[in-house]
Amino acid sequence: MTRKINRKRGCGLWLMLLALLWFTPNLPAQESTDFKFSFAPGTPPPGYLHVSPDDIYDADPGYGFEPGAKAVSLDRGAAGFVTSDKPFYFSVALPEGNYNVALTLGDAAGESTTTVKAELRRLMLENVHTDARQLVTRRITVNIRRAKISTGGSVHLKPREATTEAWAWDEKLTLEFNGRRPCLDRMEISKAEVSTVYLLGDSTVCDQPEEPWSSWGQMLTRFLKPGVAVSNQAESGETADGSIRAHRLDKVLSTMKPGDYLFIQFGHNDMKERGPGVGPFTSYTAALKTFVDRARSKGGIPVLITPVNRRMMDSAGHVTNSLKEYPDAVRLLAKSANVPLIDLNAMSKTLYEAIGPKELSKAFVDQTHHNAYGSYELAKCVVQGILDHKLDVAKFIVDDWKPFDPAHPDAIGSVTIPASPRVSTTVPSGG
Repeated sequence: MTRKINRKRGCGLWLMLLALLWFTPNLPAQESTDFKFSFAPGTPPPGYLHVSPDDIYDADPGYGFEPGAKAVSLDRGAAGFVTSDKPFYFSVALPEGNYNVALTLGDAAGESTTTVKAELRRLMLENVHTDARQLVTRRITVNIRRAKISTGGSVHLKPREATTEAWAWDEKLTLEFNGRRPCLDRMEISKAEVSTVYLLGDSTVCDQPEEPWSSWGQMLTRFLKPGVAVSNQAESGETADGSIRAHRLDKVLSTMKPGDYLFIQFGHNDMKERGPGVGPFTSYTAALKTFVDRARSKGGIPVLITPVNRRMMDSAGHVTNSLKEYPDAVRLLAKSANVPLIDLNAMSKTLYEAIGPKELSKAFVDQTHHNAYGSYELAKCVVQGILDHKLDVAKFIVDDWKPFDPAHPDAIGSVTIPASPRVSTTVPSGG
């Protein structure tokens, strides 16, 4: 009798288990954070996924070349690769966060030169040259994000952030391979638990999506080694208060960890606002103080940056102050709140006057926005400011860094960053 009762009880347990399985809703699949890709023809090495030039990105399997790549794969026996005579993009679906990416570059039978940009033309590797029979592995750390805020709500995106800037907020990491002859053999991606440098600001800081527009924020990554990520969440046309109202600061704080940095540069658009209580030492200072206080409340390290000068000079070749008292307001707040200050306003004045009125237009697209050369030089100013203040992030500055004096800029024409395919004559918001 006892055996019969146990069998019935066992049968009942099985029925309960089947019912639970039947009525339990399907849970979303865990997104992958680690990938290994081989771009050589033929059978990939163990543990690697083979990718052919015909593999166009699709949500399933979640990786592939962006349309129009026109890439070809070449077999070199033990080491093949994919290349193109045009820039090409490769994307991988990933959760938001920081990632280490190892890229094996080169051609066993010829020379190659590869420049790598991430997301919206964020410069990661500049003109990596390899000789024939030479392969190199270069590592980068990249940040990707989505508009949804884990603590509630979402960033209020502008229309252009859903069109030309969509890659900044989508579900994938997108890398651009550019240069005289880019050769990509392998790619390895893994989640990175590293410090983050967050950027909030305006069009002179944000990742500009199209040529010839460029900002110092998207050049800063060139001068930092793997082990720290840059999350550029600046946006064209933003004021300090507008950035707060759009929940950009909330987004940063939702992922900020103790020891992360927040670099803050506003002013170009703030100075155009009018109304009661609006001004450099009132509304502007109060908004900047909000950035400082809230970053500190998360254990973050705020760094204030004075707004970069416009291309405005007097007849004697001296930069004229078009930003009125706004740079002074930043300086005063940095002193009173004991915040590190990178005085990009003063450094850009020195830089522009060193370039000279006859050549300065070659660093700009218009009176406010810079091209690749101008933004590259300004990024060097910011990096020098990091060193001057002995910020802890200075330990991640690239090994080929040389002290930079804005009074002695790089020669015009010496910065040869291959242009990305997307071009626009539309002026970025603000400025």
